[in-house]
Amino acid sequence: MHEEFAKKLRVHALKMTSKGGSSHIGSILSIIDIIAVLYGSVLVVNPKNPLWISRDRFILSKGHAGAGVYAALAELGFFDIKKLESHYQNGSDLSGHVSHKGIPGVEFSTGSLGHGLPVASGMALAAKINKSKHKTFVLMSDGECDEGSNWEAALFASHNRLDNLIAIIDRNHLQSIKSTEETISLEPFKDKWISFGWNVIDVDGHNHNDLLKALTFKSNNKPLCIIANTIKGKGVSFMENSVLWHYRTARGKEYNLALKELEKD
Repeated sequence: MHEEFAKKLRVHALKMTSKGGSSHIGSILSIIDIIAVLYGSVLVVNPKNPLWISRDRFILSKGHAGAGVYAALAELGFFDIKKLESHYQNGSDLSGHVSHKGIPGVEFSTGSLGHGLPVASGMALAAKINKSKHKTFVLMSDGECDEGSNWEAALFASHNRLDNLIAIIDRNHLQSIKSTEETISLEPFKDKWISFGWNVIDVDGHNHNDLLKALTFKSNNKPLCIIANTIKGKGVSFMENSVLWHYRTARGKEYNLALKELEKD
């Protein structure tokens, strides 16, 4: 159901990052299936009225993967799809790290890691106070769980029983220069979130049916953490599970090979 959407987003992301010379294509490809399911079936949003009061809120905490969100918003009609061609170029408002400035559909600018979950927790609490039925989703990287601000927010969300808050963690086991476990070990990762008072679902982050079930799970009286097990660089054989593609830009032969793989049936 979401396969064609995800395919379009991967192709957009590759073209955007290559043309503008930005990096993080591995991180972007890692989350595309999550983005495809969120924007394809889960998020209650209105491209014709981006600030609709009853919309669901979505924050991409791993802001360096912003090209994937920009592509989804363009495909849904939040802005002209031709605008994607200006990504990361001089004078463009489609910055490398996702920005809400002048971009309908983006709730919050991110880039410094560890900000998304705290802000999302505040949004979710505000919704509770206002008796609003909308939900707040935040997509995080596993590497950014090194940030203490996330664990403060996790305590805060549990204490306030924010069952309208859904954190999705892109668990690809790689961060900027090496694996998460070599940097600061996160395991036992699931147990940590459970001990902080969250409901936790462990899923294949590339299985659309499993993602849909998890993202629509009703988590009574507790915030929900979805650990989405993913592959960095998913969809391009020579990028998969390679930390090199955290910062590298696909150009020339590498770009042509990657595009061929992503466009194949």
